[in-house]
Parts: sequence; structure tokens; C-alpha cells
Amino acid sequence: MDRTATISGKVSPEGTPGTLPQPFVVIESGKPLWHINLKELWQYSELLYFLVWRDVKVRYRQTAIGVAWAILQPLLTMLIFTLVFNQFAKIPSDGVPYPIFAFAALLPWIYFSQAISRCASSVIGDSGLITKVYFPRLIIPLAAVLPPLVDFCCSLLILFAMIAWYGIAPTWALLAAPAFLLLALLTALGVGLWLSALNVRYRDVNHVVPFIIQVWMFASPVVYPVSLVPEKWRLVYSLNPMVGVIEGFRWAVLGKVPPHFGIMAISGFAVLASLVGGILFFKRMERTFADDI
Repeated sequence: MDRTATISGKVSPEGTPGTLPQPFVVIESGKPLWHINLKELWQYSELLYFLVWRDVKVRYRQTAIGVAWAILQPLLTMLIFTLVFNQFAKIPSDGVPYPIFAFAALLPWIYFSQAISRCASSVIGDSGLITKVYFPRLIIPLAAVLPPLVDFCCSLLILFAMIAWYGIAPTWALLAAPAFLLLALLTALGVGLWLSALNVRYRDVNHVVPFIIQVWMFASPVVYPVSLVPEKWRLVYSLNPMVGVIEGFRWAVLGKVPPHFGIMAISGFAVLASLVGGILFFKRMERTFADDI
């Protein structure tokens, strides 16, 4: 089929006497790329739930320490960053202890990196499902960015423990933390839609993703504050959508240096652009998924 397929539910004529009418699905074409059938996505919400639950179970199946891996990764990374970038390189931390400065940035970043990695390979990983039945293909990358939230929530407990240890009093800004987490999710989904669609056509994309994530981390304010970026480059630097996410989340949980409005506005626009562009590109490429896979 050369056009985007959508579903309109209809009921078949009555069958043999004594039987209920059998439902069937008509797949229609001709919808524009920007058309997203939210009602259809909601009808398949149960599929989304089972895909997410499957990934969560597979992640921790037959592991020795289980969910503790979600805590060890950011904790050990924070210790290494503290030793290298704070003790050796003497990078400032905006007046807060460097360990919690780095840990508060690592939580949204690790979620983002895990979500992108899963999303990039999600369509190929569920190729058997795609070639057998119809469902909204957007469900697959969407299901890929949700399981890392489990790791994020587990690590969040360590962050709150560190906040109490360092005697940092929470402020009303903490209420904004879920909004910045949502921005991280939308950014991961937007970028992941591009990568997952490209990975169907070009399988070497899966090998490039780890390198992209590594470079992207050092282009984001994870180990250093935005104040170290020269003033004349900050607006360009803010085109990185994770700049606003990390700075905003760090401010929300620590309540220290408020993020610059211009930086947040530009990063928010970059999040929206990546998401809209990713959806359009994914819907354009999904027409040939079954053939390319």
C-alpha cells in the first residue's frame, strides 16, 4: 500500500443464524502525513501497555541484583564525574556540592539516552508484529520510551536522599520537575522516531546511536553549568533541546540557580520541532516498513 493506512471500525453483516455479527477492520488510505488518529491510538492502549510491561520484565529477568542496576549506573557515573571533573578539572557547580549537581543532571540524561537507544531499534525489534497484523505503528516507538521511566523513578529516591544529606531545602520549584521530565520524554520520542525509521532502511544507524549519545552528553550541561558557555554562544547552544531539560530539572530539584528564560524558550522550541518533524518523517517512512523489514 502506497498511502498511510488508517482504521475505521465497521461490523460485518450478520452471520449464520444463532451467531453474533463478526467485527472486521477496514484499512483505508489517503490520510495526510500530519493526521494522527488519537482515538485509534487510544483503542490500542492495551497493546501499548503489554509492550511496555514486556520490556520491563525482560530488562530485569534473570539478573542478580535486579532493579539495583537502575541505581548503580547514575551513582557510579556521578562518582567518576566528581573525581575527574570536580577534583581534577575544578569545574564549578553553581554553588551546590558537585556530586548532587552532577547527579541531578544525570537522571534526565540517562533516561533520555536509554529511551533513544530503545526507540532506535524498536521497529526492527518488533518486525514480526509489524508484518503480521495492523495497528498504529507509532505505538512501537512510544512503548520504547516508557520503560526507562522505571529506572528514573528508582534513581529519584537516591536523589532525594542526597538532597536530605546535603541539607538542601526543597522549594516550590520541585512541582515543575514532572514537566521537565515530560520534555525529556518528548525529546527522546522525537529523536527516536527519526532514528527508528532510518534504522529500518539503513541498519548501520543502530551502530551510530551510541556515538551520537556520547557526543550529545558532552554537548549538554551534565558535567558543567551553562554559565561556562560563552555568552555569545548560549542561544545557539540552547538549540540542543536537552539544555533546557537538564537545566530546568536541576533547578526544580535543587532550587538554586533559575534557568534563563531565553534558553528555556529556545530549547522548548527545539523539543517541539524535533517531535513534529519526527512524527511526520516516521509516518512517511512507515508506508514501506513491511517491505524494508
